[in-house]
Amino acid sequence: MIRITEYAKIIGKQDLEMLFKISSQLSGYRVKMINSTKAGGGVAEILQRMTPLLNQLGIQTKWEIMPGENNFFQITKKMFNLLHGAPGGLSPQEKEHFLKVNQDSSEHLNLEEDFIFIHDHQPAALIEGRNASEQKWIWRCHSDVSSPNKEVWEFLLPLVEKYDCSVFSSPAFAQSLRIPQYLIPPSIDPLSEKNKSLESEYVKAILEKHGLDIDRPILTQISRFDKLKDPLGLIEAYKMVKKSIDCQLVLCGGGATDDPEGELVLNEVKEKARGDKDIHVLYLVPGSDLEVNALQRGSTIIIQKSLREGFALTVTEGLWKRKPVIASAVGGIPMQIIHNQTGILVHSIEGTAHQIKYLLTHPEVAQRLGVNGYQHVLNNFLITRHVRDYILTMLLTIRKRSDTAYLDLTTPYKN
Repeated sequence: MIRITEYAKIIGKQDLEMLFKISSQLSGYRVKMINSTKAGGGVAEILQRMTPLLNQLGIQTKWEIMPGENNFFQITKKMFNLLHGAPGGLSPQEKEHFLKVNQDSSEHLNLEEDFIFIHDHQPAALIEGRNASEQKWIWRCHSDVSSPNKEVWEFLLPLVEKYDCSVFSSPAFAQSLRIPQYLIPPSIDPLSEKNKSLESEYVKAILEKHGLDIDRPILTQISRFDKLKDPLGLIEAYKMVKKSIDCQLVLCGGGATDDPEGELVLNEVKEKARGDKDIHVLYLVPGSDLEVNALQRGSTIIIQKSLREGFALTVTEGLWKRKPVIASAVGGIPMQIIHNQTGILVHSIEGTAHQIKYLLTHPEVAQRLGVNGYQHVLNNFLITRHVRDYILTMLLTIRKRSDTAYLDLTTPYKN
């Protein structure tokens, strides 16, 4: 297990000392983190890294998974798409089943801690089982809910407003709520297997393992196989680039237990890539973090061609590795990519192809973007900052407003 003191070499001794100082104000408090999957996606990854750090800071923290079966996850995946603006709605039976699974889960989960963090919509109705008035419940929304489907949002809204506060990844996701809202962007762990430095020989070996030619440009997107990540659109952009520049495309991802659509999308991607030996569709099992790290470090350009996006930690990872990143200007991505400074923002398939060709023919620009992107992540999107913001949010929920003026590192905002 990585010791929290090891982060001093990255963030500095002073910032680490500040982290210990503010965490001491929560000594003796207990925290429970709950989401719907143990592996697959950024939420699980963050909680896996954050939980031991909070414990090392003296804040007793546990992470539990809300149980669910296939029908439940079919419904919550539908809700996910609706929250991202898809048309349609939930049937009365689907709403009833969603609430029933949450109710059953609340009876089996131990929810007696001082702070309960509920991550995303799947376990949102657990709040109905709240049994202690002194508890503080925090709803942490990781999705892009800037323009949600009206029906599904109106279904969730009465549940969300029972929480003591809410947390969103971007100001663009703020909603009209009767509870406080806070902005806390997600983060990466620079010392994790996915982000730590690697020997060049290991990187080369992983590329060769997957049949990649290290002497030709490699374009890479690391994402779950999800329609909102637009892997089919990225293949179209790659084909446009391929007409004038010889290059390779890597579409690498995995699945999650709460995403039943993943296999369908994966099959669609394989079908569209059929016949092109330079399109590499890689399905990696959970725990392949070193391999993902190597693929990113061996890439010429990192791409995130999303249609909607909560934040996209894969963008953060690419920037941290000093790679030029091209990504769609959606969701929380513009918080990470300042156009032409820390990366490139795009709005279409054609725009993506144009920017890929530009960076491949202007390596000096690509290098500058990589250096700037790394510094931007160092300043804003590391897990130590994330831990700090969660601690400050907890302190804000237990103190009177007049007592919290100095807690200004977390940014509250009102509608």
